[in-house]
Amino acid sequence: PHLAALVLARGGSKGIPLKNIKLLAGVPLIGWVLRAAIDAGVFDSIWVSTDHKEIEKVAKQFGAQVHRRSPEVSQDSSTSLEAITEFLNHHHEVDIVGNIQATSPCLHPSDLIKVADLIQKEGFDSVFSVVRRHQFRWSEVKKGENKMTEPQNLNPAKRYRRQDWPGELYENGSFYFAKRHLIEKGYLQGGKMAYYEMRAEHSVDIDIDIDWPIAEQRVLSFGYFGKEPLKEVKLLVCSIDGCLTNGRIYVTEDHKEMVSYDYRDIVGIDLLKKRGIQVRLISDRDCSKTLSAMQLGFVAKVNVTNKLQVLKDWQEDMGLSWKEVAYLGNEESDVECLKQAGMSGVPADACAAAQKAAGYICKSRGGCGAVREFAEHIFLLLEKVNSARKQ
Repeated sequence: PHLAALVLARGGSKGIPLKNIKLLAGVPLIGWVLRAAIDAGVFDSIWVSTDHKEIEKVAKQFGAQVHRRSPEVSQDSSTSLEAITEFLNHHHEVDIVGNIQATSPCLHPSDLIKVADLIQKEGFDSVFSVVRRHQFRWSEVKKGENKMTEPQNLNPAKRYRRQDWPGELYENGSFYFAKRHLIEKGYLQGGKMAYYEMRAEHSVDIDIDIDWPIAEQRVLSFGYFGKEPLKEVKLLVCSIDGCLTNGRIYVTEDHKEMVSYDYRDIVGIDLLKKRGIQVRLISDRDCSKTLSAMQLGFVAKVNVTNKLQVLKDWQEDMGLSWKEVAYLGNEESDVECLKQAGMSGVPADACAAAQKAAGYICKSRGGCGAVREFAEHIFLLLEKVNSARKQ
């Protein structure tokens, strides 16, 4: 049977405009679940159902196919079931739909692999995700009613200690898998049903986590960053024009070049160096005089025709694995380096090809704090590496 992953990503959002592609920890929100779905390796096809061209663009960048949904199922009142049914009506080859919520960025491939086994090998018709919570519930008393509240799942005289109470299972909305015949009857849950219990730290829902910075911290701590484990970065290579500078070149009457850079970026580089991370600069053009005038004191290679070869030479000379190399670039000439480096980033105004290849897209533009922001991102991931080691 054909198992398809389907992410519903409507363009309209009352709370956060285009929330589904808003950057979360440097990655479009939808990118986190698409990465997990692709790396799970259990889906015959991976789709994003959307009505918005920008979401379509991001979905394709992350390797998904796109179903352009109709206006009839793109309204505020439209249900997930209606959108999934429309998708099935256009894709008769699909036998099972794994509806993955775009707002669950801590989803891991291991969860999806186990759920695929439940529905493909163990014969369940539908499987949905839950999380265990230890919360005491009380009956609601509406305003004006003359009655007392009542306990729903506890005896107040003998309150459980957390460690003595298994808690209760709640849907967390991360995913709903169902077979075609069930969906065509109007159900996402039914037939032979099973739940899949996710770890609490992986149960992050952006619809609930309204504070975006808090959600980013959760993702940086518990999100899925790729098949290979993270390693401590030892080298950052930064493209000069468009990353360290804003890419503009000012020419005086006597033909001298001038560029500008943001002091925050220099502070970020100094912080990297204090953490034992080497920083080297690279450029397509001969900007040696400009670098000399800037007096930065970094190892630099200019007038480079093959950036990837230079990067490989530096990596080999330092005896580093690719996972220990970070790269910040912004142009098509940086794409192969961005793909090769273990950690990669681009400024907000990088070209489309570079953004597609990067693992992190800065909020800052080139020459306006992007290097400092990428340094902060490296520090956060280093904390994740150190935490994993302690565990």
